[in-house]
Amino acid sequence: MNPRRPSPPGRPPEADGRPRRARRPWLGSLRTRLVVTFVLVTLTGSATATVLAYREARTAILKRAQDSFQDNLHDRVTTIAPDVDLPPTGRGLTELAERVSQSLAGAPLVISRYRELEGTSDGLADRSRITPELREAVRTRSAMSFQRVTLDDIPYLVVGTPVTFGDDGRASGLEIYAVTSLRPEEDDTAALLTAVRDGVAPVVLLSALLALLSARAVLRPVRDLGRATRKLAEGDLSIRVTAKGRDELANLAQDFNETADELQSSVTHLRDQEERARRFVADVSHELRTPLAAMTMVATVLEEDADQLPPDTAQAARTVSAETAKLSRLVDDLMEMSRFDSGAARLTPTDTDLAGAIRASLALRGWTDAVRTELPEGVRAPLDRRRLDVIIANLVGNALRHGAPPVTLTATLTVTGSTRRTAVIEVTDQGPGLSPEALAHVFDRFYKADAARTRSEGSGLGMAISLENARLHGGTIEATNAQEGGAVFTLTLPLPLSEPEAKAPTP
Repeated sequence: MNPRRPSPPGRPPEADGRPRRARRPWLGSLRTRLVVTFVLVTLTGSATATVLAYREARTAILKRAQDSFQDNLHDRVTTIAPDVDLPPTGRGLTELAERVSQSLAGAPLVISRYRELEGTSDGLADRSRITPELREAVRTRSAMSFQRVTLDDIPYLVVGTPVTFGDDGRASGLEIYAVTSLRPEEDDTAALLTAVRDGVAPVVLLSALLALLSARAVLRPVRDLGRATRKLAEGDLSIRVTAKGRDELANLAQDFNETADELQSSVTHLRDQEERARRFVADVSHELRTPLAAMTMVATVLEEDADQLPPDTAQAARTVSAETAKLSRLVDDLMEMSRFDSGAARLTPTDTDLAGAIRASLALRGWTDAVRTELPEGVRAPLDRRRLDVIIANLVGNALRHGAPPVTLTATLTVTGSTRRTAVIEVTDQGPGLSPEALAHVFDRFYKADAARTRSEGSGLGMAISLENARLHGGTIEATNAQEGGAVFTLTLPLPLSEPEAKAPTP
């Protein structure tokens, strides 16, 4: 685990690679989904209750009106029919129909029928409301029958009953039909439906308000937990949430606090170990410098006099001198890495000619003829020349040792603003390139692409030091493979204008 630490002064913060948290659209928030779900459930329940209530109320109202009308008709027919002479005349049937109609509430249409003769309480009334099916049911069942019909969008209740003799129930052949409107009952059920429908809107509004209050109560600990999680991810290991109640959210908050406690303890322990390790490396490197300086002087003297020594002794002297030089470079590199880790590394920028600094770095190591260069002339910027030299030396040296000629170094300049420029320096070779595993670890400390190569000229820290030096300048280094083969190391450096350029008037 590599816990994050604040960047030291003069060192730009490193990108952590995490994507920025996108804000969820309002319609996709949990609060909105809870409110919408609550309202939909309320609407569904209200609609279901309204439909059921309307159906039951309509059925009850119609049944009550139907039973009441049938009972009244039965009572009136039972009272009036015995006074009718059989067989009746047409006038007698009309008088019977009028008497029955006048005795019923609302004076409905009444039709009396005896075989082929009919009498009606209203001679102009439409008799089509008495259907053949109802007539057949009255004739064959010898019992009161009813039917609901609709004519011109008006509902009607049509009741038919045969008149029987009182004692033995024999059919007299006389039939009575009564037609009454059900419009009042339909109006009552429609008024009931309107009242229920008008009551749905306040219920939905109330449910939305309750949903908002419930969502607020539920989402508040969720928001607190999310805020604490983000702060924990940003490195604030002391953040905790307050666990309230005994529900699942309280258990979740308690689990988060316990996890944060364990994480803080682990990170603190790791940081202590890392600090001790850095201090140990720095102390060891510092303590080695004095004996190494003495060893280097002795080895140098032995190497200068090697020609006067026996062959075996001379070879041993040269080997000691070479290994002492390597050890000295390793100690220097360890000291440099310890300064990076502790935040003590600082830039010392001076006005530098970019092309001149690169050529000087190559010339110092005798690489001028081994590397092809394409450099822009006249580019000056405030750079730490020593650190730039380290970067160029490591990148070019790595290409010469592990790649294949020709090695090419190219530099291009891109203007990124009125006062900012970017230099892109590429070092390419024609070797086999880097494996995917090597690309992922090439800047790691002490990493070797060839595991079988246990000894090398370098310390194994060169690429890591180069990357840290680039970051000190606000830049970075990337490693890739060219399509035609060979490794490509790309150094990107932001170049602010040097003081003479900044003071120059703008044309």
